[in-house]
Amino acid sequence: MAFLIVLAGLCFLMYAAYRGYSVILFAPIAALGAVLLTDPALVAPIFTGLFMDKMVGFLKLYFPVFMLGAVFGKLIELSGFSKSIVAGTIGLVGRSRAMLSIVLVCALLTYGGVSLFVVVFAVYPFAAELFRQSQIPKRLIPGTIALGAFTFTMDSLPGTPQIQNIIPSAFFGTNGWAAPWLGTLGSVFILVVGLLYLESRRRRAAAAGEGYGDNLVNEPAPFEDGKLAHPLVALLPLVLVGVANKLLTDAIPKLYGPTQSFVPAVVGKAEPVVQDVAKIAAIWAVEGALLLGVVCVLAFAWRPVARRFAEGSKAAVAGALLASMNTASEYGFGAVIAALPGFKLVADGLHAIPNPLVNEAVTVTALAGITGSASGGMSIALAAMAQTFIHNAQAAGIPMEVLHRVAAMASGGMDTLPHNGAVITLLAVTGLTHRQSYRDIFAITVIKTLAVFVVIATFYLTGLV
Repeated sequence: MAFLIVLAGLCFLMYAAYRGYSVILFAPIAALGAVLLTDPALVAPIFTGLFMDKMVGFLKLYFPVFMLGAVFGKLIELSGFSKSIVAGTIGLVGRSRAMLSIVLVCALLTYGGVSLFVVVFAVYPFAAELFRQSQIPKRLIPGTIALGAFTFTMDSLPGTPQIQNIIPSAFFGTNGWAAPWLGTLGSVFILVVGLLYLESRRRRAAAAGEGYGDNLVNEPAPFEDGKLAHPLVALLPLVLVGVANKLLTDAIPKLYGPTQSFVPAVVGKAEPVVQDVAKIAAIWAVEGALLLGVVCVLAFAWRPVARRFAEGSKAAVAGALLASMNTASEYGFGAVIAALPGFKLVADGLHAIPNPLVNEAVTVTALAGITGSASGGMSIALAAMAQTFIHNAQAAGIPMEVLHRVAAMASGGMDTLPHNGAVITLLAVTGLTHRQSYRDIFAITVIKTLAVFVVIATFYLTGLV
């Protein structure tokens, strides 16, 4: 019964998200409904002490990233840089390779350390412009961005600085470059098969005479200020964000040290505020990089941006509020579900899978799917079962680097179910619904999940690491 309660809560939220209902409203309803059926006395304590605590904690850390990412993306749009990049891209690779262009830009930003959510805000304006000019249906944009930002550069490609590739290192004593050959093989598989799928969808739409679409929402504002900037100038803010993020990630810990403390200037005796820099440095780096990107856009396109900045920034902040609240609600939901007895039954039941790598892959991707979070599901799985994975792997002669790569890749598989925060953010930013675009996101998820088992099979057949 405990398992069925967890499953019912998960299915209810997925159904609500797919039908287009607000996740901000239905995530607490789904979570607290599961608590009510488990132990009614805990509904109020869990709502305040767990759901709201995790939700507010997420906003405390990440809302500035969402807001700055949204403002940066809006300035890319208002400045005409998105249109300039699109014009240069079409001239370089042609209209038929629009999807490849978007995937590569997303991949470069993600591999450069830019947050997945920031990539969505930054890339959407010129993805929309490129798809419109190439007469590719807008409904294919989320799947295209998902392939570039949520898959191989998130956790498969060796050395990626995304958190999903960093978490396993703490459990297995490895680093982000673990199993480079297997990671590269998995990345190539995801990229090639994903592009083939998206291209087949584009051709089918073209054969049916379907264009970009009409009566769409959240469309980028048209640029009406005359001459466009040179494509290299338009690309400069995007490049600057990636480079600055890397430099600040290295510089901030050296500048501040492991912790920083200060005493607030208030009446009476105040306790010092201590900030753990190690835990926040990556977020500070992203925020600093986005601020530099905003300044760069303003420096090169002050005139077209200044006239519409007030209106544009309001729209950007409103979009950031919606996207961050959606994701924070999902975060709270995952925390509540993970605390229920039925969730433990799921985790314990996964012990029965005999093969060490398959056991790890299925466990991580299942828990990521249930919680709606790649990093959250993987953290829960490894915290509970890492020692078991290590013991079984050592008995089978499997290197820790392989455990690292399989765990990282599996985390980004079924986490992208309809209730996933990144999926909901992606659809909200692009102005599309689950009914319009989730099919393609799910297909990319299936390809991503298959890649994990391709990597496992390759290791067993060749011993390649």
